[in-house]
Amino acid sequence: MSQYFDIGDETLWNPSNGASRLFRRQVSVFEAELELSSGIGPMENDECQIDPAIFEFFVNALLAQHRRTSHAIVLALCEGFTATVLVLAERAGIRVDWAQFGPAPDGALEDAQISAATGMSAPAEGRAWGAGLCEKARELGQHMPR
Repeated sequence: MSQYFDIGDETLWNPSNGASRLFRRQVSVFEAELELSSGIGPMENDECQIDPAIFEFFVNALLAQHRRTSHAIVLALCEGFTATVLVLAERAGIRVDWAQFGPAPDGALEDAQISAATGMSAPAEGRAWGAGLCEKARELGQHMPR
C-alpha cells in the first residue's frame, strides 16, 4: 500500500506507508521546533493535502533554521528531512530564494558545535550550503515516486 501527498488534484509524492508514517512524524517534530504549521494536513483515506501557502512559509523557515546552525549532529539529523521537503516544494512550484539566506547567517548561531580541537565550528558558505542541500534533494527526488 501507499499514501499520497497532494496539492489539489496533483500528487507530489506517493510513498510507502512506512516512509509516509516516518515523514509525517518528522513533520510533527519540525513543526514543534519551528513553532509553525507545515501546511501538511492529516492523512485521511491514504491521502494528505498540502496547503501551498502555509507550506511555502514552513519551507523557508525550515531553511532559515537549518542555515543558522553549525552543529554537525543537528545538521545530520535535519538534512534528510530538509532535502525531502525541498523535493516536495519544488514539485509544488515553490521557488526558494536562496539569496535571502546569504553567504553567512546574520545574527547569533543556533546550536553551534564546540570542538575541543578547533573551537566553534562555522556554518558552510552560502553557495556550498545551498548546493549541498539541492544535491541531496535531487538524489532523494529520484526515489520519491509520484
